[in-house]
Amino acid sequence: MNQLKNEFRIAVNDIMVSYTDDGKSGAPSLIFIHGFPFNKSMWNHQVEVLKNKYHVITYDIRGHGNSDNGNENFSIELFAKDLISFMDLLKIDKTMLCGLSMGGYISLNAISDSPERFDALVLSDTQCIADTTEAKEKRMNAIKNIRDAGVEKYADESIKNLFSPESFITRKNAISDVREMIIKTSEQSLCNALLALAMRKETCSKLQEIKIPVLIMVGKEDIVTPPAAALLMHEKIKNSSLHIIEHAGHLSNMENPDEFNKQLKKFVSSVY
Repeated sequence: MNQLKNEFRIAVNDIMVSYTDDGKSGAPSLIFIHGFPFNKSMWNHQVEVLKNKYHVITYDIRGHGNSDNGNENFSIELFAKDLISFMDLLKIDKTMLCGLSMGGYISLNAISDSPERFDALVLSDTQCIADTTEAKEKRMNAIKNIRDAGVEKYADESIKNLFSPESFITRKNAISDVREMIIKTSEQSLCNALLALAMRKETCSKLQEIKIPVLIMVGKEDIVTPPAAALLMHEKIKNSSLHIIEHAGHLSNMENPDEFNKQLKKFVSSVY
């Protein structure tokens, strides 16, 4: 994907963060947080359909896309701290968050720490549980494999789990875009982020504290964070709504953007 014309960089904590800023000044704002190991360009379809009515921001999490690594050990807590600092610098007092996968972990962490900063939340293809012992082992093996065999091999292995079987036929451009996002992420960032994911804390026990509107979406064929994980969150978050996206795996916003955007637009208009 080409670099966007409206891409900016801003100093946040100890790093330069790359972000896009679209839409109407003074309109309600939405911040999109990408998953691992992707970047802000994964949200292009969503930006296009929302920017005429809303203030839409996407950004690269530290170590991803065009944002710097910094010197601190990666953690979901650090990523959430970066988000709040980023909002402060852009003078965004309150926003709606939309996070996919790791972006969902960051969103849940930020909302738990600073509930007053958020109007609503969209959780896409994510979960509230911590890694199981088996999942942690898989991440440690992935780190070893990246060190031994390189990023391209890791990208090719990852792709197999990210998309629904149908998408390999119908969404070849999305698959090639995602592969490019992964191979453009440095070996060090991949390993640091895998460690952060393995060490993250559960947020299930805090879900009942969420008082803002929440939309949960998940690809019907997501094998990374399956519909059962979405249902668990839906049951714990009062007044949340759940939508299962057909013809999609873990990257439901890219695999079935029409359905994803339809549900997203309906939800945003119900909040604002």
